[in-house]
Amino acid sequence: MLTNYIHTAMHKATYELLEDGTFYGKIPECQGVWANAITLEACREDLQDTLEGWLILGLRMGHTLPILDDIDLNFNQKVA
Repeated sequence: MLTNYIHTAMHKATYELLEDGTFYGKIPECQGVWANAITLEACREDLQDTLEGWLILGLRMGHTLPILDDIDLNFNQKVA
């Protein structure tokens, strides 16, 4: 499920060529997940690394993560 989430998130990424010739990428649904690199491929790799770290931190801290294409990584625990 985690692999599918990462794959889906990366397909939602947007990229932009900046005035300084570098590439900026972000995943709009995942607040704070962005990268900047000299080449598009490096930007994609950095963006995926950032996404993976963001997910690990979010899961460890119990943050609510966005649901992407019906992939829900949130633990919906009921308190008795």
